[in-house]
Amino acid sequence: MANNMIDNLSKFLLESAKQVEEQVDAELAKLNEMDDDDFEKMRERRLEALKKAQKQKQEWLSKGHGEYRELPSEKDFFSEVKESKKVVCHFYRNSTFRCKIMDKHLALLAKKHVETKFIKLNAEQAPFLAERLRIKVIPTLALLIDGKSKDYVVGFRDLGNTDEFSTEMLEWRLGCADVINYSEEQKYLHPL
Repeated sequence: MANNMIDNLSKFLLESAKQVEEQVDAELAKLNEMDDDDFEKMRERRLEALKKAQKQKQEWLSKGHGEYRELPSEKDFFSEVKESKKVVCHFYRNSTFRCKIMDKHLALLAKKHVETKFIKLNAEQAPFLAERLRIKVIPTLALLIDGKSKDYVVGFRDLGNTDEFSTEMLEWRLGCADVINYSEEQKYLHPL
């Protein structure tokens, strides 16, 4: 029985390797057939894509992305969330030590993930929002996409339930909620 499973697995792996090799050969054949005009067109498309990505990044930066900042009041929350597709909002309290730990990680991630706006709001000064979003535990991250709350990170429960969680752990958790750009492969590789 075990030998049969090993044989089947070997056949499967061999077939998979052959398919990948055929795909690579087909791509190499396409590249070999390309002339200078084809390469120039490819270069122009790539350059256009880079220009578009740079323009998008500049637009995000003009809207306050790339930095982690505090909102002065809860009424500012709505305008901030409305103008950005993806938002991470940290509901905090000054007297809570764990909020300072969260701040440290969010400041790092805000610089790395400019596609998402990172903000924080004092929960004691935002009673309407705290009640409406059912914020009961501090710190809580409200993860918003298209102006709607999609997920929450409540306390450190999803981050290993320890004060010493890594920035990568928080990044992974935000990636699982699709509030930052994070590849599908990375989502399945849980950081330890």
